[in-house]
Amino acid sequence: MRNRIIVMTVAVLAVAAFIAASKSRAQEPAPAARANQFAGGNDHTGAIPSVVPPEGWKACPRCQNQKDRADWAAKDKVEGHAFNPHDLSGVWGFNGQGNAFMNPPPMTELGKKLFAATLGDKNADGEYLHNKDTSGEGGGSPINCDPHGWPRIHTYNYGFEFVMLPDRVLEFFELGHTWRTIWTDGRKLPKEPPEPHWMGWSVGHWEGDTFIVESNGFDERSWIHDAQPDGGYIHSDEMTVTERWRRLNYATIEHQVTINDPKIYTAPWVGKTGTTTLVSGAELWETFCVPSDYATFNNQVFLPVSASPQKK
Repeated sequence: MRNRIIVMTVAVLAVAAFIAASKSRAQEPAPAARANQFAGGNDHTGAIPSVVPPEGWKACPRCQNQKDRADWAAKDKVEGHAFNPHDLSGVWGFNGQGNAFMNPPPMTELGKKLFAATLGDKNADGEYLHNKDTSGEGGGSPINCDPHGWPRIHTYNYGFEFVMLPDRVLEFFELGHTWRTIWTDGRKLPKEPPEPHWMGWSVGHWEGDTFIVESNGFDERSWIHDAQPDGGYIHSDEMTVTERWRRLNYATIEHQVTINDPKIYTAPWVGKTGTTTLVSGAELWETFCVPSDYATFNNQVFLPVSASPQKK
């Protein structure tokens, strides 16, 4: 029974990951535009039931359908609700800003070389196997479930939560069940970080009603975003990231991310400004990328079906 459950679960996860890696994910569209599915970039809509949480608990962001969200927003009187612009607390979105990094600046020669190394193999029919993406979004990768890292997890996360503390802000993500710490106690970024971090070393401060986050010291194994039709936008260990967050009203948060990495890109990569909606009546659950599950799927389903690979 357990093996059957694992295979079924893995199949759903891997198909969602493969679809997500095979097309460009866009900013969360208006509710009416969502597909009637429950995976990755889609959610329950229309007559499809939501996932009912245990008594006394709340649903996960992706477990709600659109009626759930509307009902909870009405129940919590979200519209016109008073808010503190310096309080970012809440559960936000259920997928991520998929269009944050769509148009990269030209790459340096080193950048072009490293980007070429992210392009994987094709099968005998010329279809990409995405086998260089080790994050769990690469359907044919022999290595899976490396952390997404920042800022890639900003584009795909199943919902996130800000927790405001006196000396730091925590951003917790359902995907990977992980978090990052943004220090607000006045410390400066390390000039020479002693070790690379997947989420970077981060500090934050307020400029008016805008929360500014600056980060450095990233692990260069992560990607900024997956590229189309294959590969991923890479960065070096010298990448720095600047974010701007602003709570526009009680139920809407605005965000914009800029990347500076002169070793890889010839100009700053100014990400698209986006907004994410408060998910009233939800709390983060647990979603892990499980290496053994992905290995089972790759070895028993994906690779046999995709046939023998050929080099690109």
